[in-house]
Amino acid sequence: MTLKKFNFNVIAKDNYSRCGLIKTHRGNIQTPAFMPVGTQATVKATFINDIIKTGSEIILSNTYHLMLRPGVERIKSAGGLHKFMNCTLPILTDSGGFQVMSLSKFNKVQKEEGAIFKSHIDGKKFVLSPEESIRIQKGLNSDILMVMDECPKKTNDYKIIRKSMDISSYWASRSKKAFGKNHEKALFGIVQGGLFDDLRKKSLNELIKIGFDGYAIGGLAVGETQNEMFNVLDTIKNLIPEDKPRYLMGVGTPSDILGAVKRGIDMFDCVIPTRSGRTGLAFTWNGKINIRNSKHQNDNEPLDPSCTNLSLNKYSKNYLNHLFNTNEILASMILTLHNINFYQELMTNIRTNIQKGTFNKFHDLYINKL
Repeated sequence: MTLKKFNFNVIAKDNYSRCGLIKTHRGNIQTPAFMPVGTQATVKATFINDIIKTGSEIILSNTYHLMLRPGVERIKSAGGLHKFMNCTLPILTDSGGFQVMSLSKFNKVQKEEGAIFKSHIDGKKFVLSPEESIRIQKGLNSDILMVMDECPKKTNDYKIIRKSMDISSYWASRSKKAFGKNHEKALFGIVQGGLFDDLRKKSLNELIKIGFDGYAIGGLAVGETQNEMFNVLDTIKNLIPEDKPRYLMGVGTPSDILGAVKRGIDMFDCVIPTRSGRTGLAFTWNGKINIRNSKHQNDNEPLDPSCTNLSLNKYSKNYLNHLFNTNEILASMILTLHNINFYQELMTNIRTNIQKGTFNKFHDLYINKL
């Protein structure tokens, strides 16, 4: 049987915002899309079937964490990541570059060798080259792979960012060669360059010359302001190929997503909905709710009375407040699922308004509210 080739088409546009459809052999993904983060081969505190019921059509998992535990060979022996975690959805794996920068106890970048680092778990030394990152992602059998890149910490030092961008471009070329020809899977390039317009343009142009199935914007969500992030997107929004999906990595809040969609972004991932759910913060159409607050102790209304999905409206704020303040595990499970469901409702509404030509009005209504 011939498997479907990865494919992307733009279906509708409203100024720069756009609706599209990614086709993979595991299923289709409507864009703009939000990918729940399954770092350790699980979306924390949820069952994968419930994630699917929220309308999620793709999830993200993490190369860095899975190479450390349980290891790619163990996952390969189970039949790949999908079988290992019982997931029928397409899976995107990131390359591990960001985690090397943010988590490892020691890291050093060598242009030829790759990233040399010590595990944040036990201090064991690893070398992650572009070729090794691709080998691991192929071993995981993910559907969308990311090139190996260097993601430096936020800095205004132009020389540091330029050197990092040059290394990322070189590693992107090596990643593409290691990926080879594959009709079922996709490989995305990652645009780097910090907050410098000329470096962002140069990075993108070099990636386009290499040729990728999609283009991600990396090196953001590392401490810059929202306006700084939007300025980066404004710089390159006219330059990214129209016929390829555009992925803003590690972003973000609902207002981040609205602003990025307005600038032509198609794909997002972030730990915010799940991490917030585990700490008692709920996202709703009327803004954020800290369910631990004592004012909710006698509020018998649900977080969202209109949400009938997964019976989430059967749990009152009063009850959720009690669960969190007694450290019950169910609290994290309910609020995590609520937040992911809200994010998918947001994406559905975004797509609907783009198709109607009313996205700017929708954006203006909620950009400062969510």
